[in-house]
Amino acid sequence: MTGARTLPAPDELSRPFWTAGELGVLRIQRCGECRRFQHPPLVRCRACGSDDLTWEEVSGRATVYSFTVNHQQWHPDVTGPYTVAIVELDEQPGLLLTSELVDVEPDDVRIGMAVAVEFLQVDDVWLPLFHHAPAPSP
Repeated sequence: MTGARTLPAPDELSRPFWTAGELGVLRIQRCGECRRFQHPPLVRCRACGSDDLTWEEVSGRATVYSFTVNHQQWHPDVTGPYTVAIVELDEQPGLLLTSELVDVEPDDVRIGMAVAVEFLQVDDVWLPLFHHAPAPSP
């Protein structure tokens, strides 16, 4: 996507997610009791209800779970087409994150495609974006 972006407003709960990119890492909230990751962050674990939650670095590798290609220019400063994707992080089945795919032609995007995180800093927020990343060799 080229042009203006609507930025998140990090709060006490979400700030660790939006600022970890400064260190080049993706951090996801994880329950200390059941060890499940969850996104978006909450004050209690959605799986077991525990409030023992921490932030852990994850690999940043994922697969495209679903996507849409936007051709409509919704804002005068935003040009398309661009791809918005839901990616499933490798650490846990069902651990989904909505993001933008970059450096991938919209016609080349496929469900199941391996992707990896990269970060775009805008002000004091590091947006996690994803690019095509061939699957690692066995």
